[in-house]
Amino acid sequence: MGAYILAHDLGTSGNKATLFSTDGKLIGSRVEPYDTRYFNGTWVEQNADDWWNAVCSSTKELIRGTGISPDEIAAVSFSGQMMGCLCVDRQGRPLRPSIIWADQRAVSQTAQIEEHISQRDFYHIVGHRNTPSYGVQKLMWIRDNEPEIYEQTYKVLNAKDYIVFCLTGKFYTEYSDGNSMGCFDLCGLKWSEELISYAGIDGDKLPELKPSTYAAGVVTPKASLASGLAPGTPVVLGGGDGVTANVGTGSICPGKTYSCMGTSAWITTTTEKPIFDEEMRTVTWAHVIPGLYAPNGTMQTAGGAYSWLKNTVCKMESYDAKLHGKSPYDYMNEQIAASPAGANGIIFLPYLLGERAPRWDIYAKGAFLGLKSENTRGDLLRSVLEGVTMNLDIILNILRQQVEIHEITVIGGGAKGDVWRQIMADVYNTRILVPSLLEEAGSMGAAVTGGVGAGIYKDFTAVERFLEINSVQEPDQAAVEKYRQVKAVFDECYFALKDVFPKLNV
Repeated sequence: MGAYILAHDLGTSGNKATLFSTDGKLIGSRVEPYDTRYFNGTWVEQNADDWWNAVCSSTKELIRGTGISPDEIAAVSFSGQMMGCLCVDRQGRPLRPSIIWADQRAVSQTAQIEEHISQRDFYHIVGHRNTPSYGVQKLMWIRDNEPEIYEQTYKVLNAKDYIVFCLTGKFYTEYSDGNSMGCFDLCGLKWSEELISYAGIDGDKLPELKPSTYAAGVVTPKASLASGLAPGTPVVLGGGDGVTANVGTGSICPGKTYSCMGTSAWITTTTEKPIFDEEMRTVTWAHVIPGLYAPNGTMQTAGGAYSWLKNTVCKMESYDAKLHGKSPYDYMNEQIAASPAGANGIIFLPYLLGERAPRWDIYAKGAFLGLKSENTRGDLLRSVLEGVTMNLDIILNILRQQVEIHEITVIGGGAKGDVWRQIMADVYNTRILVPSLLEEAGSMGAAVTGGVGAGIYKDFTAVERFLEINSVQEPDQAAVEKYRQVKAVFDECYFALKDVFPKLNV
C-alpha cells in the first residue's frame, strides 16, 4: 500500500491539490486557479473542463515538486464546492457550463416548488430552506429555459462528482453533495420522491447515492495519462467542502464544533440527529461520517466586513503597512486591542450583503449605532469584529439548544488574529482552539475520508494524526459578562431596523 493520500479541494476560485503522508504529515500542496463567469446580475457559471484541467495540472505539479512516485499514492479523495448543477450526457460530456452555488437565477422555479409544499415542510425533509441556491431548482431552470439541454442530460453532478467520473468513468454522488441538491431526504439518506415530483424533474437524472467513504473505482488508463496518477489508484468520493471541514477540524462526534472565519463565516457542529430550528434559522447537512449530521449556520459577510473596513475606513493603515512592510490588520488590531469589550457603546450590524443565518433577510443592511463624540477609531474598528461575532453567537446558541458545546476550533483568515480570537472566546464564553494549519481543514477531511474509504484507517479518529492544535484562548469572565449585556442590545438593534431596511433600497 502507498505511503500517501492525495486530496483535491475544488473551490470557487480554483483547485488545491494537497498531499499527506498516511501518518498525517502535510507533504505539499499546489493551487491551480480557474475562471468564474458572473453575468446577468445573479448568474454565476464555471466550465467543468477547467475543473478537470486544474486537477490534472495541480496533480502533476505536486508529484513533480514533491519527488514522489505516482505508485506511492494509496488513494485520491475530494472536498468540493456544493449546490451546483452540471448537466452531462451518457458519455459524461458537459452539455453546458455548470451553474454553481452562488447563482440565484432560479427564483421562479423555487416558487413552483412552494406551490406544492410549504417552507416549513420542505425544511423538515431536506434540512434546508427552499431557495434558488440548490441544485434541483437550477435543474428546473434548465428544463424551463434550455429544454434541449435538459432532454440530453443523463446525470446532474457537482464539481467533485464530475472529477470522480473523469477518473473512474462512474457516475455517483454522496450524501453531503446529494443534500445540496435540494431534493434529498435528510433522515432517510435518499432522494425524496415527493420533492422530485413537486419539482417536476426526471429523477433518473440524479446520480446514485453512496456514503462519502465509498470507493467509486480506480483511475483508468486514460485518466492516468491526463492526470499523472498511476492507473488502478483507488478513488474515494469524499464530501462537500463545508462538511469535509468537520472532519479536518476534529468535529467527528456529537458536540465537537468548528467555525470557519473567511469572507463569509459559519459555525458547524456534529450531531446524531438533524437540528430542525423552529424559526428555520439554521440548516443541517448530512455528515461525511455515516450516521452523523452537520448542523450549520452561515452568515454572509464576516471577514468580508473586516476587509470592507480596511478598504474604506483604514486607508491610512494600509498606507503605513505598505511603507513598513507589515499588514494593515496589524495596525488595525493594535487599535482594537486598546478599545474595551463593548467598543464603548458602538453596535455594528454586519449585514453588508443582506443576511443568511440567522436572519434570512435579503434587505438587511450594515449599520453603526451608538456613535458618540468621545468614541475613538479603535471603538469603531472593534465594533465590526464584535458585530460579526455576536451574529455568529446567535447561530451558536441555536445549536446549543440541542447539543453541548464546550470548545470551538476556529479556521480561516479570521483565526489568524489574537484580538479577534479573544473576542470570540468572550462572546461565545467558550475555549477557542486554533490549529497549526488554518487553511487545510477541507483537504485534511478529504484525506481522512479517502483513507477510511481505501481501508488505510479503521475509522475517522485517524484525524488525530493530522490535526495539531497550536494555541488555545480562554474566555475572560469580565468580558463575558459585558458581552452578555451587549448581545441583547445587538438583537434589539436589528429588529428595530428590520422594517426600515427595505426602504433603504434607493
